[in-house]
Amino acid sequence: MLEPAPYRSPWMSDDLDDVRTLAKTFMEREAAPHMERWAKEGAVDRDFWNKAGDAGLLCISIPEEYGGGGGTFAHEAIIAEEQAKAVDDGWGNSVHSTIVAHYIHAYGTEEQKQRWLPKMASGEMVGAIAMTEPGAGSDLQALRTSATRDGDDFVINGAKTFISNGLHCDLVIIVTRTGGEGAQGLSLIVAETKDLPGFSRGRQLDKVGLKYQDTMELFFEDMRVPAANVLGGEAGLEQGFVQLMMQLGQERLIIAVGAVAAAETAVRLAVDYAKEREAFGRPILKFQNLRFELAECKTEALAARTLVDHAIGLHLEGKLDAATASMAKYYATDKQCELVDRCLQIFGGYGFMTEYPIGRMYASARVQKIYGGTNEIMKELISRTL
Repeated sequence: MLEPAPYRSPWMSDDLDDVRTLAKTFMEREAAPHMERWAKEGAVDRDFWNKAGDAGLLCISIPEEYGGGGGTFAHEAIIAEEQAKAVDDGWGNSVHSTIVAHYIHAYGTEEQKQRWLPKMASGEMVGAIAMTEPGAGSDLQALRTSATRDGDDFVINGAKTFISNGLHCDLVIIVTRTGGEGAQGLSLIVAETKDLPGFSRGRQLDKVGLKYQDTMELFFEDMRVPAANVLGGEAGLEQGFVQLMMQLGQERLIIAVGAVAAAETAVRLAVDYAKEREAFGRPILKFQNLRFELAECKTEALAARTLVDHAIGLHLEGKLDAATASMAKYYATDKQCELVDRCLQIFGGYGFMTEYPIGRMYASARVQKIYGGTNEIMKELISRTL
C-alpha cells in the first residue's frame, strides 16, 4: 500500500521553505525557552520585537524600499504557521506586520510610509490598531471615540479595549470619528505614543487564554495628534470605513491561517501522545475508537487546510473577496476549537493541565471565533452573496 505523500500547499515554493526554516529556528531559539515566564508576566519581552526585526521576520511582506522583506502574504502565512506550531499564542506579529503595516502601506502618504514602516520592520516601533470600544465591536458605525480639529492638530477623546500589542505599542492606528454619525464619519489617525500627553494605558486584561499577548485598554483624554497623521493625509479624512473594509479580508485570512495550523498541530500532538501512552498493557492508539477519532480529526484538519489554501491562492492573485475570506475565517476557527477539544480528550486529565501545550491551545482557541469579526458576522457577510 502506498504511503500518503505529505501535503504541500499549492502556493509553497523553495523560497518559502527557507522562510519556514528561519521562522521555525527563530521560534525554537528565541520564544520557546521564555513562554512560561512570558505567560506569568503577561507579555513577550520588548526586545523580542527587535530580535524578530533583526531576523527579518517583521513586515516581511512590505516592500524593501520601506525596510520590509519584499515578500507576499504567503511569507506572512508561513510565519503565522510556524508560530502556531510552536504553540506561541502571545506574540502579536500578525497584528503588527500583517495588519497595521499594511494599512500604512496601502493608504499612507509617501512621508508616512517612509517615517513609520522602516521602524516597524526593525522592531523599533511596535504597531497596534485601536478599533473596538467598550460599547462597540463588530458594528464599526457605533464607534464613539472622537477627533476634533484644532489648528494643526486633532484632539482625540475616547476609550478602546481588547487592543493587542497594547502594552508595547509605540504606534497605534486609532479608528475615530472626525465627522458625523455612521460609517461615513470615520477616519484612521496614527498616534506615536511615546511621551504623548493625554494617552494612557489601562489595565492589562486577564484573559482565558493568550496569556502573554499584551491585551490592554487604551484611553485618550484631550490627546493631541498632528493633523498630518491622518492616514493618507487630507485625502484620508473620513475614509476610515472604506479603508477598514478593504483590509479586513487579509486580517481574517491570517486568523484562518493560524487557526488551521493550530488544528494540525493539535492532531500531531494527540497522535504522538497516543503512540506513547499505554492503557491496559498497550498504546492507546491500538484502541479502535481512538484511532477512528484521530482519523476524523486528521481528515477535517486537511479539509480546513484546503479551504484556507484556496483563499490564500486567491489573495496572492488579488482576487480574494469578502465572502471567501469570511468562509475561511469562520470555518477554520470553528474547526480549530472543535479539533483542539477532541484532541485534548485523548490526553485525559493531562490535557487539562496548562503545562501541556494542548491545554494552552484549548484556552487560546476560543477567542479566534470572536476577533476579526465574530463568526456570526462572517456568516452574515457570506449570506449576502447567496
